[in-house]
Amino acid sequence: MTQIILVTGGTGLVGSAIRKVIKSDVRINNNMVFIFLSRQDGDLTKEKDVISIFEKYKPTHIIHLAACVGGLYKNMNNNLKMYTENMKINQNILHYGYKYRVIKIISCLSTCIFPNKVTYPINESMLHNGLPHMSNEGYSFAKRMLDVESKLYNRQYGTKFVSIIPTNVYGPFDNYSLIDGHVIPSLIHKCFLAKRNKEKFIVYGSGRPLRQFIYSEDLAKLILWVLIEYNELDSIILSPKEEISIRDVANMISDIFEYDDIIFDTSKSDGQIRKTVSNEKLMNLNPSFKFTSLKGGLLETIEWFKENYENIRK
Repeated sequence: MTQIILVTGGTGLVGSAIRKVIKSDVRINNNMVFIFLSRQDGDLTKEKDVISIFEKYKPTHIIHLAACVGGLYKNMNNNLKMYTENMKINQNILHYGYKYRVIKIISCLSTCIFPNKVTYPINESMLHNGLPHMSNEGYSFAKRMLDVESKLYNRQYGTKFVSIIPTNVYGPFDNYSLIDGHVIPSLIHKCFLAKRNKEKFIVYGSGRPLRQFIYSEDLAKLILWVLIEYNELDSIILSPKEEISIRDVANMISDIFEYDDIIFDTSKSDGQIRKTVSNEKLMNLNPSFKFTSLKGGLLETIEWFKENYENIRK
């Protein structure tokens, strides 16, 4: 039987990484056809567009990456839009996934769903144990409801809808917007411009927050593992164990660019200080997996950024 694997958000950061790694993954065979959706295929907030996509491709599996998304400052200023747009997208994908008898849906959540006040490290049983940080509450609650709704479908209809929770993803094909981008792509772009214009490399916040970062190709490999080998219905965190401060990340980026005129603007918000997760479940189930080092991932990402600067999302 041919498997039709529909990847929503297929031209973004993670979708582009999946497109690359399937070329070398020995588990991918000729009976697996990947369809990478872009915005040109339709508006996932609109039912008629979603129906047209399902009618056209008749997917057997879905990797659901599409979202209305941004970095800390975009989320803070657009919480209502983040909630309503993502709720529409997610409900459409799950509802028509059920209606069209999709075998498995893997939905990508985010670390912003984690409770703000909790003991660390966070594991899969703690995802809903308290309110998320208010800076991201619109996006956070929409992603939480995606997890809740997936479990309700599984319980009521026997579907196989699974949530994955990666930590902070970075890599080629990201959005490098100075305003709307996530922390690493924004810092890369800022440092690039600062060096080119001989200005200060300004990092918003104190640099104190701690984060765990996962390279997009590592996440792509793990998503394929979830697709092919992970048979549970429970959510799973996909992350390396190590955490690092934003200050250290910024300094690492400035070292790669060989530009050290860096200052931290403490008048800007830090957001949530910690989101530390446990990857114990992942490593127990997939103990041989090796993560790319942050330095190695940044070197590859910055090289790609420089080579493609004129055409990247920014």
